[in-house]
Amino acid sequence: MPRRSARRLPAYAIDLAIAAPQVVADRLARVARAGATPSARDVAEFHRMGAEKIVAFGAAWQAMALAAMRAQQAYLRAVSLAMRSPWWIAPHRLADPARRMQDSIDVLTAGLAPIRHAAVGNARRLGRARRRKRA
Repeated sequence: MPRRSARRLPAYAIDLAIAAPQVVADRLARVARAGATPSARDVAEFHRMGAEKIVAFGAAWQAMALAAMRAQQAYLRAVSLAMRSPWWIAPHRLADPARRMQDSIDVLTAGLAPIRHAAVGNARRLGRARRRKRA
């Protein structure tokens, strides 16, 4: 049975594919409405735009590094076990392609999670602001 991250990766990708265009459209509309003289709220949102990208990138980078380190430790553990096992058992445990693929999926999922979190959160927040303006 695949691990949780293998089931989360497609869901994260779909969430991001839906939320990112909404956020881009809302923010571009805000930039267009602001024109040459943005209000204080517009300036704060524009600064937030840049800052959250830096924070999300840093969190994604850190999560991917941690997941990659865990994968490397698991591989080192497998190599260590292979060196202590009889030769007819070692290749099976060491060269498990499904395990290596799962480790790659874990790294991708870990990196996508903070970016998805920021994009979905922004889509919700900007959607609430749009609904408030209409009401």
